[in-house]
Amino acid sequence: MKTMKYYSILKLACILIPGIFALSGCKKDSAVEKAPALPPQSGFVMNFGDFSNPGDTLKSAAVADTYTNWGYAYLNVAAWNVTLAAGLAIPTASFAEAFNHEAVYHPNDHNWTWTYNFSSGFISYEAVLTGAIVGDSTSWEMRITKAGAYSNFLWYYGKSAITQTGGNWTLMESPESPNTIIRINWNKYSDGTSDIKYTNIKPGAAANGSYIYYGTTLASFDRYYKIYNTSLSNLTEIEWSSTLHNGHVKDPHHFNDSSWHCWDISLQDVVCP
Repeated sequence: MKTMKYYSILKLACILIPGIFALSGCKKDSAVEKAPALPPQSGFVMNFGDFSNPGDTLKSAAVADTYTNWGYAYLNVAAWNVTLAAGLAIPTASFAEAFNHEAVYHPNDHNWTWTYNFSSGFISYEAVLTGAIVGDSTSWEMRITKAGAYSNFLWYYGKSAITQTGGNWTLMESPESPNTIIRINWNKYSDGTSDIKYTNIKPGAAANGSYIYYGTTLASFDRYYKIYNTSLSNLTEIEWSSTLHNGHVKDPHHFNDSSWHCWDISLQDVVCP
């Protein structure tokens, strides 16, 4: 009787145990095959859109020389915006398009790829974005192909926290000049604020070390830029309200002092409080 009971238990174990391991294996595979979330676009593309533009000065009948403080701040931001828009057009377009596609998992390589076509300046390209989880982060590589010109050029690479709280990117200049040019560092905080910094890292360049740093805060002036010019060893600081549009700028080289220079909600110069 005991022998029969023993064999019955053994038989049941033979049936159940493989099933348990199979179920466990399915759960593991399912977890592994879930693609990591793409880093936010705000961690790749700096927001230049919520700073006032020259069109806002047309709302007032004031003469142009009353906008000198805001105007100087605007020109500094615009200079970086134009430079980045031209130099990073292809990387920016390639990253934005990734959000419209699904990743494919490669079990042998333990990574995922997003493969798709995109356009920049009316020219078509093929992009292959690769992501691999390493500890608490995801490592990224973007390779771009232009038919008849270059193939699988590693245009940028980086790392982002799985929690989406921060990361970095390193961008190459171009296939013709395959040197590093921009380092991007970004952060998202639990209070809803964030920041992103572009630093010039082109080897041997006079502007190497120059940067533009944009962020949001919970203060009345809830937006800011910090722009550092390596050649002049000069830091330009800009703070403003994203809702009222008043703000101030500080630039020792330009103003020959370390004081804030203010503008009001109409962007006109005012004495700082």
